[in-house]
Amino acid sequence: MSRRFRDALTLDLFEVPVPTAPLAGNLDLDVPLREALSDALKHADKDRWAVAAEMSRLTGREISKYMLDAYTAESRSDHNFPFRYAAAFEVATGSYCLGHLLAKARGCKVLVGEEALLAELGRIEQMEAEIKQQKTALKRYLEARK
Repeated sequence: MSRRFRDALTLDLFEVPVPTAPLAGNLDLDVPLREALSDALKHADKDRWAVAAEMSRLTGREISKYMLDAYTAESRSDHNFPFRYAAAFEVATGSYCLGHLLAKARGCKVLVGEEALLAELGRIEQMEAEIKQQKTALKRYLEARK
C-alpha cells in the first residue's frame, strides 16, 4: 500500500506568508528541520534504506540509513543534515518538505509545476485589471478637461 505524503507545511488558502521575525535564535531551524525530515521519511513510499540508497545514487556520496536516523534524532544534535543533500532527499522521499520549511521561515511559499503557472496567470490578470482601472481613470480625466 502506498503511503501518501502529508504536507503539514501547506498554508491555508488565504493565509499570507509572513517571514519569521529576525530575532536572536528565531531562525534556528534544527528542530523543525529534524521534524520535517522525519515526517517526510515516515510518509515516503520507500523505507529509510531505500531513501539512503537513492540519495547516494543522486549525490554520488555514500549516505546510509544510520545517517538519516542521526539527522532526524533530536538527541543527535552533533549530526546536522547537510544542505547539499536537500534536493536528493526531496526526490528520494517524493516531498518538498525542505523547500516548504525554508520558504515558511522566509515568508514565502513554494509552488510546484502547474501551481506556479496558475500563480503567474493570476498575477498577470491582476496586472491587467490594474491597467484597465488606470486606463479608465485617464480617460475620465481627459474627458473632464474638455
